[in-house]
Amino acid sequence: MDLLELDRSAVLESVRILESAGPIDWELPTPCPQWTLRQLVEHMAAGHRGFAAATRGEADDLAAWHAHPLPGDPLDGYRESVAAVLEAFAQPGVLVREFTLPEITTRITFPGRVAVGFHLLDYVAHSWDVAAALGARTEPAPELAEAALAIALQVPDDERRLTPDAQFQPSILPPPGTGTFELFLYSIGRDPHWSAPKDPVNSQEDSHVR
Repeated sequence: MDLLELDRSAVLESVRILESAGPIDWELPTPCPQWTLRQLVEHMAAGHRGFAAATRGEADDLAAWHAHPLPGDPLDGYRESVAAVLEAFAQPGVLVREFTLPEITTRITFPGRVAVGFHLLDYVAHSWDVAAALGARTEPAPELAEAALAIALQVPDDERRLTPDAQFQPSILPPPGTGTFELFLYSIGRDPHWSAPKDPVNSQEDSHVR
């Protein structure tokens, strides 16, 4: 499976997982502590729109990368952003053209293969974020997990991960015998065993009931 097919697989998996979200799930906490599930999906949709704009050569369109509220059912708006990026990435020669990614930097351009790799990395990570928020677990096919890990290990793991706008947290040392996908999660600062924090008020009420 080539890089574009792997990326498409990651994106469609994010849609599949989100299809299980119910109306009351959109305000759930996520492994990204600054975002509820709704806010995470708005960020994911913005990423798709931004990469689609970059593919079209709209180098100065930073607004395309900005998250904004998804009206109505957020899944509908997310599906629209998915369609936009998959259509853009289906253009001939995407992997060999140069991309300007203003959300990262405007000082240099990135080869298409690198840009699509960034996109794949994000949506393998965010598919897991969404599943974890919903109390589920997902693990991509081995080929996709291996590709995501290879890309993640090229991301600098230094003080830049400590800044407020860092895309990833510092890596976590994995225990011996960790599998490929969990190695990927540890490498981008995710705890594979994350679960939503309990509501202390509700927990206290529950203890009275018992």
